[in-house]
Amino acid sequence: MPEDFANEYSMHTRTCGELRSGNIGEEVTLCGWVARRRDHGGLIFVDLRDRTGITQVVFDPDTAKDCFELGERMRPEWAIEITGFVRERPEDTANPDLPTGDIDVVVNECVILNESATPPFPLDDDIDTDETTRMRWRYLDMRRTPVANALRLRDTVTWSIRNALHERLFVEIETPILGKSTPEGARDFIVPSRINPGHFYALPQSPQLFKQLTQIGGIERYYQVARCFRDEDLRADRQPEFTQVDIEMSFVTEDDVMNMMEDVLAEVFEAVGITDVSFPLDRVQYADAMAIYGTDRPDRRFGMTLVDISDIVRDSGFKVFSGALANGGVVKAINAKGAGDWPRAQIDKLGDLALEWGAKGMAWIQFRSEGKVNSPITKFFSDDEIEAIKAALDVEPGDLVMFGADSAAVVNEVLGNMRLHMAHAMNLVEPGTHDLCWVVNFPMFRYDEDEKRYAAEHHPFTRVRDEDLDKIESDPLACGSYSYDIVMDGFEMGGGTIRIHTPELQRRILRQIGMTDEQIDEQFGFLITALGFGAPPHGGIALGLDRLVMLIGGYDSIRDVIAFPKTSSGADPMTGAPGEVSRRQLKEANISINM
Repeated sequence: MPEDFANEYSMHTRTCGELRSGNIGEEVTLCGWVARRRDHGGLIFVDLRDRTGITQVVFDPDTAKDCFELGERMRPEWAIEITGFVRERPEDTANPDLPTGDIDVVVNECVILNESATPPFPLDDDIDTDETTRMRWRYLDMRRTPVANALRLRDTVTWSIRNALHERLFVEIETPILGKSTPEGARDFIVPSRINPGHFYALPQSPQLFKQLTQIGGIERYYQVARCFRDEDLRADRQPEFTQVDIEMSFVTEDDVMNMMEDVLAEVFEAVGITDVSFPLDRVQYADAMAIYGTDRPDRRFGMTLVDISDIVRDSGFKVFSGALANGGVVKAINAKGAGDWPRAQIDKLGDLALEWGAKGMAWIQFRSEGKVNSPITKFFSDDEIEAIKAALDVEPGDLVMFGADSAAVVNEVLGNMRLHMAHAMNLVEPGTHDLCWVVNFPMFRYDEDEKRYAAEHHPFTRVRDEDLDKIESDPLACGSYSYDIVMDGFEMGGGTIRIHTPELQRRILRQIGMTDEQIDEQFGFLITALGFGAPPHGGIALGLDRLVMLIGGYDSIRDVIAFPKTSSGADPMTGAPGEVSRRQLKEANISINM
């Protein structure tokens, strides 16, 4: 924080983290919480903590007897105010682990501002208290340095983004929280309208339609740090409510959007001290990402890429491989360098994981460090085929080769997951390193086997590539799109598209994903109408703010960077949400519950 403002608008004259040897002799007033208290008989030492750090304060009965008596009563997490003089610590008592460790403050005035109940867990930085307990008492957990630092990092990232966009003439506009339910992929959270019985609002999954309307309205450069809500199954990087940085621009191409985003991120990374990311970023074709890494969000900080060996094993005697190829599938492999000496039981566990990810099994070959080749499948291959496999995968003694044989989708899914699992198991990623890239040119459509219809790969407001416009009805899976995801350390950190800006094309896309004209008019009539009023070509991107902060800070979950997160079941242990409501509230909202 700027020093000029650190002590304004406050009861204190200094903060607990700022005092140094240069302050010796000053009279200061500090406010904070008792982090630790140590009674050394004739003296009482208290580590006083505030948002900036810790200062040791000393209660000496020869200096202020009444303050010493208060010090005898103090317990952890009491809020106190002290006034005293800064002095140099004796050399043998200095604490090199604290920025303030060369000084302490001898107390001559003290006020107990509030006592505290005994905390339910220690508020030390290195505790191993379970996450649910810490969430139950989140307001206490926030007093711990790691949590406070995460929230301050989030503030720095958010401010840097806002500042960078403001300098580039973007206008921050808030869009409605209460909107209309539209099919956008996940389930909506719905809100009953009391004054419109039988009608419901929906909380926004994203501000997608409204940000497009700002472009039709002539804003040209819009952004918003937007709250979004999705009623979906949760995992480490998901919450039912989350924050995204939403950006939209008019009269742009996809290159314009990506170049803008890189310039903004360059300023963000400079603000947080990340120096190992250089711009411009690589642009990886979607098809290449899937073929090489098995995923559209590749972590490129390590190798172990997927290698297609279909031509090598096409005529082999191993029917698992030849059968998959005969059915139009592929055979791929990855080389886990250095895992060739793993025990058989450990490799069998990898096979169990492959089954969980959708494989029918997992073939493997150990090339042990002493030169021995171990595998139940090598008998089906000629020496030339084994040598060709070794050459294709750069095999050396000590390597473990794992195979996938099935449809391309299944093989990519299984080996892509196995690649990430092995990187974690073998510690292949150096902590604190980062890699960013764009994945571009996603397909416009995918076929939803459950719904038995086509669905939009990104969303149905994405513009089809000009060269594929005549394929929308005749060959939808061959249609590309003007789309781009930004990937950081194996996570989709943000994504965007160039939007459809003509009503005719928007209707064609919505029809292709199974909507009738009546449904289109009912759910998106306002957008179709708006597009007919000279809508400009426009596009944008949305960054997952929680995920970006998580990745920058090296945290395991977005819960670590959210002030008041929810559990994996969507519950808030602190407030008890979600909870029941009264019969009166249900009646007013015209809702009855059938259990």
